[in-house]
Amino acid sequence: MTAPDWKDKRRAVIRFVEDRIYPVEHELDHGSRTARNLVMGRLIEEAKAAGLWALGHPRELGGQGMPFMDYVHVNEVIGRSFYAMQALGTLSLQDSLMLHRYAAPEWRERYLGPMVAGETIPSFAMTEPDVASSDPTQLRTTARLEDGHWIINGRKWFTTGAGDADYTTVMCRTETGAPPHECFSMIVVPTNTRGYRIVRDTPVLGIDGGHWEVEYDNVRVPENNLLGPRGRGFAIAQQRLGPGRIFHCMRWLGQAQRAFDLMCRRLNERVAFGEPLANKQLMQSHVFESAAAIQACRLLTLEAARQLDAGQEAREMIGLIKVVGARMLHDVVDRAIQVHGALGLTDDTPLGRMYRHAREARIYDGPDEVHIQSVARRYLKRYRSGGPGVDFGAPPAG
Repeated sequence: MTAPDWKDKRRAVIRFVEDRIYPVEHELDHGSRTARNLVMGRLIEEAKAAGLWALGHPRELGGQGMPFMDYVHVNEVIGRSFYAMQALGTLSLQDSLMLHRYAAPEWRERYLGPMVAGETIPSFAMTEPDVASSDPTQLRTTARLEDGHWIINGRKWFTTGAGDADYTTVMCRTETGAPPHECFSMIVVPTNTRGYRIVRDTPVLGIDGGHWEVEYDNVRVPENNLLGPRGRGFAIAQQRLGPGRIFHCMRWLGQAQRAFDLMCRRLNERVAFGEPLANKQLMQSHVFESAAAIQACRLLTLEAARQLDAGQEAREMIGLIKVVGARMLHDVVDRAIQVHGALGLTDDTPLGRMYRHAREARIYDGPDEVHIQSVARRYLKRYRSGGPGVDFGAPPAG
């Protein structure tokens, strides 16, 4: 796919998000479940008709096969609305790739095509309420193999989408005596399996956002529900999380862009003390700081994506953008709320929901503190015993 193609597709996605999704966000936020499903179903059909559905999914899975770097740019504008991920079929990308690479043929046949088509909904369960998920080797959910079946027991929460999902991929302890990061496996659990019990939709900063708590009570599934080899759960999760964090950061940039747009329009429209707020130096400072943070984070995120696309692990860069991106989004939305004054505190703008999601960003996919420590340790290691250190200006490898 050539560069003009992704640019054209990006423009088409912006128009779809602004013209079709923005006007129905309030209904998707506050409508009944039936009403929300009807609205979302209509958006999905419109996206398919417009050729904007499943852009990043491989062609062999039924997607449009957009190359990774092209899709990164498009994913940025998808991020402008929380609901665009579902409406445009991007929500299932990580799960479909994971299933495609590691699932038994039976599960690929049952779930992959329908998932990419938007007919099957996946969910992923790793985090648990009773352990610090910043150290996932503490996870307590277990699976033992008995007579050709896995017997799963434990409790997970922040299982996004579990309330509507057809299956959940569960990270659980399957090994004893192995190194800590080789004790866990991933197992596919259909949500209609006996013993799979939804406890609640966990409210997050006052939003019922589809982060479900689920109990696994002697859940019994066939042995071939295992994804990949036994004990390789963390390795598979890392392959999922690397690109996923880049997609998160690009969507955060989309949210920040929307907040920036709202802020600048408000500054030009609102009059105080006889002149537009845009003429006030303190308000101009909000614009400058936000623009600088967005642009810096965007370049950092694109570099992380370039490294990953070139076959590098990009561990340091991904850790950097996870922290910098979350901070950037929080600060930009915070300034936009400040500019809107009392209006910014209401649900009359999307800023309140965006602000709460921005605060979540500093915790999910690993809290900031873990990424800061990990990145710093990796850099410091390069300077030990006369090591070569780090040259941030070195030409890209390859």
